[in-house]
Amino acid sequence: MDTRRSDIIAEELEERIFNGTYPDGDRLDEVRLAKEFGVSRTPLREALQRLARSGLVTLVPRRGAFVSQPGPVELLEMFEVMAELEAVCGRLAAMRISDQALTELHEANQNCQAAVDRQDVDSYYAENERFHHIIYKQSGNSFLASEARALHRRLKPFRRQQLKLRGRMAQSMAEHKAIVDALEQGEPEEAVTALRNHVAIQGEKFHSLMSNLKRRTD
Repeated sequence: MDTRRSDIIAEELEERIFNGTYPDGDRLDEVRLAKEFGVSRTPLREALQRLARSGLVTLVPRRGAFVSQPGPVELLEMFEVMAELEAVCGRLAAMRISDQALTELHEANQNCQAAVDRQDVDSYYAENERFHHIIYKQSGNSFLASEARALHRRLKPFRRQQLKLRGRMAQSMAEHKAIVDALEQGEPEEAVTALRNHVAIQGEKFHSLMSNLKRRTD
């Protein structure tokens, strides 16, 4: 129960950081937040640790937790690396993926489509995460899969946030179908292109995401 509660708190704090309620450099008061959410310090600290793993919060010993949003260059660089890691996972998975894993990808896509129909971003992201983790595992390279999962975790709040952009869930769904088609056909280079384009954040999509990372200097 505490773990689930900490997830809910983390997602609420993420949203407040994105919408500018907590600007860059703000100290997050544990006592006040625990009282506000009606929880003990334990789930709140677990939530802050999750945000720290994503880089949205910096934990300073004996001082507390401080908001730490990445700048546009850092964020773009992370997405560039993520796109390349996923592309390599896709290339290897196209040669190694099992029939069972393909079935699981189709199931994840069906659940994603149901979330698109409901306009349910949280459910879509949960199935989207499952979708990508299946591909990491099917690369057959445990080191690569571990690195991909780690960066995916780091970018999780930003990947979730971009799904809120108008039309993004439907676009993401179409990209998922292209990825599965390439994997089913055993086409490594098509899988590379499909995954790289799916994850790369550039142009209008990047500007839209950055506009949601509001900062206040007053």
